[in-house]
Amino acid sequence: MSTPADIQLHSFSSHLSVERRYSPHTVRAYVDDLRAYIDHLSHVYGLSDAGLAESFHVRSWLSSLAEEGIGARSINRRLSSLRSFYTHGRRVGMFAANPAASVRSLKVSRRLPSQVEKGSLEGLFEHGPFPEGLRGATERLILEILYQTGVRVSELLAIRPEHVQPSTRSLRVLGKGNKERLIPLGTGMLQGIEDYLKVKASEGGGVTEGYLVETAAGRRMHPRQAYGIVRRYLSLVTSAESRGPHALRHSFATHLTENGAELNAVKELLGHSSLAATQVYTHNSIGRLLEAYRKAHPRG
Repeated sequence: MSTPADIQLHSFSSHLSVERRYSPHTVRAYVDDLRAYIDHLSHVYGLSDAGLAESFHVRSWLSSLAEEGIGARSINRRLSSLRSFYTHGRRVGMFAANPAASVRSLKVSRRLPSQVEKGSLEGLFEHGPFPEGLRGATERLILEILYQTGVRVSELLAIRPEHVQPSTRSLRVLGKGNKERLIPLGTGMLQGIEDYLKVKASEGGGVTEGYLVETAAGRRMHPRQAYGIVRRYLSLVTSAESRGPHALRHSFATHLTENGAELNAVKELLGHSSLAATQVYTHNSIGRLLEAYRKAHPRG
């Protein structure tokens, strides 16, 4: 027999999958957060129905997370999941109120995104120890696409050859929430993809699942594999703490803003839903302007 919590979670996960068109991974993350919350209500307060919770129950759960050593950003993400859960529940008549609505998010220190210097990346692409053959071509292409397009690693691994459009010199990418965007490709990147496909055709053995970037066995690459490849090469050129695929995405955005790209254009290229998420990339360009001001202004 289904409990109230089972019914509520099923309704919310269906909403995320069908109406919001979130990926299975994202839906699972939301549901995992909510199961932990519902377990807290049950074990600490004896509540089997999330609709009976009040704001102090929500604060109690968040406090327990903090006591476990979970950081403010992660706690805020869980609170956001909870707000969405109750908002949906009210809309469909499962809940009378949203006890998470009055709970304030925790303050977090603003972290500047890690990025790799342009010269270091140029040196890596020119002199990097990429192996011969398909393996080296695959590893190099992963780095090139991440840096030249700014795509997320999940987006990269979902690219199929037909998503590359030479006639318009663009790449079709399916981002978060199944939102599609077009990213321009330079001549060098297009040529690099063409060269890679030739190597793949001649050395790949004909086994493929139809993705642009695949393992040596022709299977779709797991994000952990791509992360390991990127970290290994970036470790050769930077000592920054963040040396995964996101460091290349941050480098892409930072280098664009440093060279005068409009923030709205960078927002569209990154697939951000709001300009606020993109504004963090102005930190380097502002620093560059400040340095120019100090050098040029008589009272700088």
